Amino acid sequence: MSVRRASHAGSWYSSSERMLSEELDAWLSNAESSKHAPARAIIAPHAGYSYCGACGAHAYKQIDPTNIKRVFILGPSHHVHLPGCAITRCKIYETPLYNLIVDTQVCEELCKDGPFDVMKTQTDEEEHSIEMQLPYIAKAMQSKQGQFTIVPILVGSLVGEGEQMYGRLFSKYLADPENLFVISSDFCHWGQRFNYKYIYEPSYQIHQSIESLDKMGMQYIENLDPVGFRNYLKKHGNTICGRHPIAVLLNAIQTLKTKNGRTMSLKFLNYSQSNQCKSMRESSVSYASASFTMS
Repeated sequence: MSVRRASHAGSWYSSSERMLSEELDAWLSNAESSKHAPARAIIAPHAGYSYCGACGAHAYKQIDPTNIKRVFILGPSHHVHLPGCAITRCKIYETPLYNLIVDTQVCEELCKDGPFDVMKTQTDEEEHSIEMQLPYIAKAMQSKQGQFTIVPILVGSLVGEGEQMYGRLFSKYLADPENLFVISSDFCHWGQRFNYKYIYEPSYQIHQSIESLDKMGMQYIENLDPVGFRNYLKKHGNTICGRHPIAVLLNAIQTLKTKNGRTMSLKFLNYSQSNQCKSMRESSVSYASASFTMS
């Protein structure tokens, strides 16, 4: 049986089951549950937990595992060029808490319905955007251990038409209340090492300018506006690494909005930065957590 190792455990997060469980519990206990319906999709960061673990908890706190049977994880590709999307060839994903079972039937279904590549195991294990969601998924779904599956999707550098096409394809799964979508994304990567030193508000401190820029993009996301979000990225170049997975979600929501009169809401719950930059020599990465509900 093909198993994807927890290759970032011990560096990006604790490889100790006890320590990891205690950390996740602590972060979740400090996050508040929304008064809205349970999340049907979340946006969560994927950096090392020492940087973004607390932020991610605000998204995972909104999950009610009771009726969830399947978790789709859409993460950006950081290491390989991918014009479309790719599924895993593995059947098991390891985490220090317990192993997660891949829904191979849905993976096969996706390959029949649309253009999906199959990741090499090396590509799968090197990519952190999906792995960093796995321990949190295992913790949030602990009461359903062994009773749910995951569908990991690596999302490449999609053009607008590709975002729309995959959005339409995933919309039928988003419509099913037994499915949960986890969208993996950090926000602005600012500084020389990211080749991005854009100042949106010259009169602000740098970290305030970054926050203002991020929150402008977050507003388009909250407005469920894929066109506005795409135009925002084109205008400002914000280095949101999960912009394509976010856009796929927004297009899936857009497809559902045209088909029925459901009440839909996406709200950001937390925002943080790895460093509050005050000089052009510094750098930072921004993190945000959001929850999407539908009734």
